[in-house]
Amino acid sequence: MATIEAIFKAVKIINPNAEISISENNLDSIVWENETTPISKSDIEAKLTQAQNELDAEAQAKIDNKTSAQNKLKALGLTDAEIKAL
Repeated sequence: MATIEAIFKAVKIINPNAEISISENNLDSIVWENETTPISKSDIEAKLTQAQNELDAEAQAKIDNKTSAQNKLKALGLTDAEIKAL
């Protein structure tokens, strides 16, 4: 089952201007807000893998950026304790 975040991302891949609310990890719970044209369940399902891959890549980029920043601070002479205090 897709997460709410993946469903939201899949909808936004199809229609970046879509306004929706989701109450569960369920495509049937989508409420189309502000006259947004509904997108078919099958079209959303077709984009879920792409959406999850993008979410995973964003999460990994955040981890990579943090590691890079910590390594740069260490190269400047900061200790792990000082970096953690930031």
